[in-house]
Amino acid sequence: MNSTPATPVPPSNGDEAASGPAAPRHLVSIDDVSLGEMHALFEHADKFAADPKGFADSCPGFISASLFYEPSTRTRLSFESAMLRLGGGVLTAAEMTSSSVVKGESLADTIRVVGGGYADVVVLRHPSEGAARLAAQFSPVPVINAGDGSHEHPTQTLCDLYNLHVERGRIEGLDVVLAGDLRYSRTVHSFAYALARFGANIVCVPQPGFELPEYVVQRLYDEFGVNPVRADARGLGKLAANSDAVYLTPQKPHQLSLFTDARGWEVEHVDAVYMTRPQTERHSGKELSETTYLRLEKRAMAAESLRDAVVMHPLPRRDEISDEVDSDPRSIYFKQAARGVPIRMAILAWLLGRLELGADMSDAPNIGYPVPAGTNPCPNPSCISRTERRHVIPRTKVLARDPLKAACGYCTRDLAFEYVGCSSSGMYHAPGAKAVKQIHGNHLVFLESAVAAAESGFRPAGSAT
Repeated sequence: MNSTPATPVPPSNGDEAASGPAAPRHLVSIDDVSLGEMHALFEHADKFAADPKGFADSCPGFISASLFYEPSTRTRLSFESAMLRLGGGVLTAAEMTSSSVVKGESLADTIRVVGGGYADVVVLRHPSEGAARLAAQFSPVPVINAGDGSHEHPTQTLCDLYNLHVERGRIEGLDVVLAGDLRYSRTVHSFAYALARFGANIVCVPQPGFELPEYVVQRLYDEFGVNPVRADARGLGKLAANSDAVYLTPQKPHQLSLFTDARGWEVEHVDAVYMTRPQTERHSGKELSETTYLRLEKRAMAAESLRDAVVMHPLPRRDEISDEVDSDPRSIYFKQAARGVPIRMAILAWLLGRLELGADMSDAPNIGYPVPAGTNPCPNPSCISRTERRHVIPRTKVLARDPLKAACGYCTRDLAFEYVGCSSSGMYHAPGAKAVKQIHGNHLVFLESAVAAAESGFRPAGSAT
């Protein structure tokens, strides 16, 4: 095994993370990994899977800390199994409610303590969206996002992609059905972004009322050129009988127009079905009303379009996949869980500098500019910038300048605003004004209305002082 350390990525935009050439590489979002790095990780995972006991000399003396503020079985145990199989050790804090958190310790302080001498890598699960990005700002060691609220779960995504790599031999151009709770499932959101980057097509079959969030669809369009098209999902049979299916594809609109009719894009063949359970830990459950949740049964798998489709599920499951489907050779969800160990072995060895991937690196993450003191334009109540009381400076990322479009630097939720203020000039403008293009990111203030602008002490552009 090649033990040459991987080249680290320095933090950007004034992050409080460790600085200099030894700054750690983090895995907070699936965007933090380039396509070349993903392929290299899959190749190494193949080697680990072929001989899981043969790499115990890979990470001797290294320690991984599992900090889980939410329950977990597969993610935590697979990471700990992976570290042990690499010859390292593990520290587990699976019930953070019994830690110093109950004494009021901030996430930033916890990370600085654990990464400051207890462990060489931190695996973090947290209920607040953007928590892993905050942790990465303060951690002197690599941080791995094991799920942050309903935001992202990048290592589950790498596991899911790895399973497609094993089962299908490729990811590019595949047709993948995402079914169930697409609104709150962080695994679905990360998976959708990654599939789009690979050029795969996505068929959304949501539980009614649990469609893919608009901000996810918008990002797929803005960043990956994915076009949403109404889908004619009659070919999916019972699976999509009560769902308004949507086809998400990187094909250009003029290409789509050659094949679609009034009923929408006809789904004729599917390579994989990815089922998800209702994420009732993120909503009251009452939103499901009396509607029967989507269920994949043996007779649903008889649809011609699903003849060659593998059935995937991030687990745990409830009743959304019938037990009788377990014996179907197309069902790979238990294999999928098992393959979480070799792919996480590859991830750990890579971030600890024990694997040289030999691939182009992803760009350093951009979490944006700090906003003026006392303000926070993020509209997401579950964002870490709102749930964490200390050591959090809200940040905004500028996505476009004409007209101005911005998102939270932590949870990536789009910001809603009517006017844009400049903290330097004291003036406010319409988002499309030419002057807005000249305002430095550090001076941008996002304002809900003219009233809010006046209350904050801003004057209309062009007014007298």
